[in-house]
Amino acid sequence: MMGDEAARTGPQNRELYALLNLSPEASDEEIRRAYRQWAQVYHPDKSPSPLMKEVAEENFKRICEAYEILSDETKRLIYDLYGMEGLASGLELGPRLNKAEEVKEELERIKRREEEAKKMAHFMPTGSIVFNLSMPSFLDGDGIMRGMVMASQVQSQLSKDDVVAIGGNLAANQSSGGGIGTAILRRQLSPVSSIEFVASTGLQSLIGMQTTRQLSIHSTATINISKSFSDGSINLTNTWTRQLSETSSGNIELALGMRSGITVGWKKRDENVSAGGDLKIETGGLGASARYTRKLSSKSHGRIAGRIGSNALEIEVGGGRKISEFSTVRMMYTIGLKGVFWKLELHRGGQKLIVPVLLSAYISPVFATGAFIVPTSLYFLLKKFVVKPYMQKREKRKALENMEKTYGQVREARKSAEKAQQLLQNVATRKKNRQAETGGLIVTKALYGDAKAIERRHERLEEEEVDSGVIDVTVPMNFLVSDSGELKLHEGVKKSGIMGFCDPCPDKPKQLYVAYTYNSRTFEAIVGDCEELVLPQAGQ
Repeated sequence: MMGDEAARTGPQNRELYALLNLSPEASDEEIRRAYRQWAQVYHPDKSPSPLMKEVAEENFKRICEAYEILSDETKRLIYDLYGMEGLASGLELGPRLNKAEEVKEELERIKRREEEAKKMAHFMPTGSIVFNLSMPSFLDGDGIMRGMVMASQVQSQLSKDDVVAIGGNLAANQSSGGGIGTAILRRQLSPVSSIEFVASTGLQSLIGMQTTRQLSIHSTATINISKSFSDGSINLTNTWTRQLSETSSGNIELALGMRSGITVGWKKRDENVSAGGDLKIETGGLGASARYTRKLSSKSHGRIAGRIGSNALEIEVGGGRKISEFSTVRMMYTIGLKGVFWKLELHRGGQKLIVPVLLSAYISPVFATGAFIVPTSLYFLLKKFVVKPYMQKREKRKALENMEKTYGQVREARKSAEKAQQLLQNVATRKKNRQAETGGLIVTKALYGDAKAIERRHERLEEEEVDSGVIDVTVPMNFLVSDSGELKLHEGVKKSGIMGFCDPCPDKPKQLYVAYTYNSRTFEAIVGDCEELVLPQAGQ
């Protein structure tokens, strides 16, 4: 049946319609009539019992809130478009917001304002630390540390159009060291252009300016000019970028100055693959590089990269794994003219810790092969016998915690639904007796919940219905029978929101089973969670 699919992809923002059992296209008169029907049942003054009066007050408040929203043209429009979140976002309700486009524009404006406030309230730091280690130096007694490079930047949104960034880097090796401090001011001139001013001091003191402009929907151009105080040179760089497809782009960069040259690049990125490459021709040399990263699973990826040029020849292979929502670890193996390396990386948010380890400055086929096979074998052994069992145990524990949490929520929802049904019982019984006198529509059994459990409805269900994922909704279904002997549940509205119903099996496809009599004959009907139900059916 199409009900399973509808349960997963049913329309959003329909809970208030379900609460009053209305179609999303209901007229103002239908909304008023539904409100009066439910209000008569759940008005607190109708409940003499103190306990039931409290239940009635809670449900009456829900009914009044639904009526207030659906009976107001503007609020209803906002609710249909953005749900309760849209109503709580501070939309300026007024006569001018009388079109869907106007409401959408207003909500987008408020969201932009909130995002800007968040940006202004928080700094956005990025940085990296690189430790260069050398095993040959360590074995020679010269120490394992060859050098260290640190880079950091803090960016802050000064206003809607202005951003300031302050950063610097520090490099040190066994015999020397130095650093650079940089300040950047970026201003958005228009939706398609921006300008940036840069100043740095230290080993490479310079000032510069960069402007970027979007030439078309697919093309962007950037011009950068800078003057170095170290050698007095002026450098000019032009970059053109063009979107080649939804997932790929190409760029051409022309540099004029101390190191003039031209670079042609390409990159592609989608959900599973990231790839790129570039060819660089510059004064005194020629170089090319390529890289390819592929997602192997939801948490791991493999990577291969290569570089070739006048003074570089190396290939890098490895992979990484996501260890938390914001953290990824990666291990790479590199072999080239500079020797054989292992490289360990930890990425967390905008921070990186990179540790290249020089294993050998000379390339020996046996050593190079062993340096690749040993860590690879160790990784797969650890993954199979340590990491995988640990992750399975953790996921099992998390699933158990979620199940216990969901179990408690379902029990509470079921209790609320049962209390709501108690207040419907008297009216439902009167309607049932009235229909029995005329041979009209009487619901003898109605079950709502897990589609698979509904299919096994003739089997004996456990007394603890929360385990079966099914709730008995016979009372509210009889209440919904009209005086003319008809019952209608509307298309596009999830049935779990109807008074006296609840969701007994979150995240599972649901169905509604109804057994009923009409004209002294017995019938059955099954519909999906968002499907329309009209009883009696045609021809009965």
